[in-house]
Parts: sequence; structure tokens; C-alpha cells
Amino acid sequence: MISLTSYAFVSMILFSIGVIGVIARRNIFVIYMSIELMLNGITLFFVTFARYHFSLDAQIISILVIAIAAAEAAIFLSVIILLFRSKKSLDTDVFNTLTQGENS
Repeated sequence: MISLTSYAFVSMILFSIGVIGVIARRNIFVIYMSIELMLNGITLFFVTFARYHFSLDAQIISILVIAIAAAEAAIFLSVIILLFRSKKSLDTDVFNTLTQGENS
């Protein structure tokens, strides 16, 4: 049987890769995928400790995290489509402020 530390290590690696992706990348779609990777790492961590302590509380929280991630995916992908239509790029340097008008 795989130990608790193995699952915790995998979840920490997933979360760390997500953090590095958010910090290092400039493409807004890659940043979104890195955020999803971070959420998956947290969910794996919750399920691991719920299984270790024979509790359903963390598993219920992880199901809520998955549901929120699904709703976030729908909203974020629609925002990505709108941003791409307006600026013709997904580079984060193009989206420096949200208060600028259409002329800039």
C-alpha cells in the first residue's frame, strides 16, 4: 500500500508546478491551467488526509473544490475568449490594466 507521505509528496509537487506556472508564464491560458493544477494538488491532499483519518469531511470539501473548479472553468474560458477577441493575443503584457479604454 502506498504511504501517506507518497500522496502528500505528489500533491506538493502538483501544487509547486502550478505555482511555478503562474509565476513564470505569460500566456493567460497557461496561467489558467496552472491554477487548475494547484487546485488538483490541494484536492489530492484533502482526499489523502481524509482517507488516513477515516473522515468524510475533507472528501466533501474536495468535491466542493471540484465543483467550484468546474464553474470557474466555464467562466474563465469565456473571459479568455472575450479577451482574445478584443486584443488578438493571450499574452499578459497586453492586458496591463482593466481601466484603460478601447482606444489604448
